[in-house]
Amino acid sequence: QVHLVESGGGLVQAGGSLRLSCATSVRTFSSSFVAWFRQAPGKEREFVAGLTWSFGSTYYAYNVKGRFTISRDNAKNTVYLQMNGLKPEDTAVYYCATKDDGALAYAIPGRYNAWGQGTQVTVSS
Repeated sequence: QVHLVESGGGLVQAGGSLRLSCATSVRTFSSSFVAWFRQAPGKEREFVAGLTWSFGSTYYAYNVKGRFTISRDNAKNTVYLQMNGLKPEDTAVYYCATKDDGALAYAIPGRYNAWGQGTQVTVSS
């Protein structure tokens, strides 16, 4: 069973940056897709960014593309989300998730079989 642990959240002013980390405790499989989702109060969980573990192909939500960058460190079994140009509307709990069928339906939360506990990101105006 995959165990995911997020870190790196915090409070930042608009325009600032944060880097989130998602560490796994077991070796990921070649078919894994790892993603970041976020959920703001009163809103549905939404896809932010994701990548295929084997090839590193990346996918972004339209509202973060150009500001956020997802990357991985295979040796550390860790995925990062570098967030630049943060806006108050980026405030949410950010979750790391993984699934084993590649990039298929990557934006649908129900397709993921493992989730981290979440890390709070708050952007002040």
